[in-house]
Amino acid sequence: MSTDVKEKKVAVQEKEPLFSAKNRKLITDPLDAKNPITVQVLGICSALAVTVQLKPALVMALSVIAVMALSSLFISLLRNTIPARIRIIVQLAVVATAVTLVNEVLKAFAYDVSKQLSVFVGLIITNCIVMGRLEAFALANKPWTSVLDAIGNGLGYGVILVIVAFFRELLGSGSLFGYKLFEALGLSYPGNGLMMIPAGAAITLGIVIWVQRWRNGYVEEA
Repeated sequence: MSTDVKEKKVAVQEKEPLFSAKNRKLITDPLDAKNPITVQVLGICSALAVTVQLKPALVMALSVIAVMALSSLFISLLRNTIPARIRIIVQLAVVATAVTLVNEVLKAFAYDVSKQLSVFVGLIITNCIVMGRLEAFALANKPWTSVLDAIGNGLGYGVILVIVAFFRELLGSGSLFGYKLFEALGLSYPGNGLMMIPAGAAITLGIVIWVQRWRNGYVEEA
């Protein structure tokens, strides 16, 4: 067999499908066993702050996914040209640009929700999940896998936000997406004030973390 044929054969063998089992795990693992909130305990501040209602929590989750995907894509494309000594500055600049774009889109198409989220959209710039995945993954991997990793971790973050917001809005004000569920069922529900304050968010998130870790048999290493 000639050298050219051997090289072509090796190239075909090394070519990995876009959604191979390995690539699919980049999306599925952060939803459960490697969840950035319940396992890695990252992004807790925004999980407590924007989950009073489902709508802003969902928009925040989508915003983080968009920022992470865009940032990971560009950092991965630039990974071989970024000097190590200024990589954090470059990452911050890329994330800030992505956050600005997402914020402008929200103001244009979802202004009311943008006002509800207030400064928390801008604070995505300092979200440790975003910066952590850029530093740990995008700087060392190709664009496609970096985007998948970003989407997976963004989804893992977003799922927890939506779960916490679901219980906080339902138990706190008796509604879902602003719809008065208990009133529609002919029931009187005064609401639970505890679920409307940060303490209620912390309790709800703590229960979610406990349930997820208990189900997976997760044990914290000493």
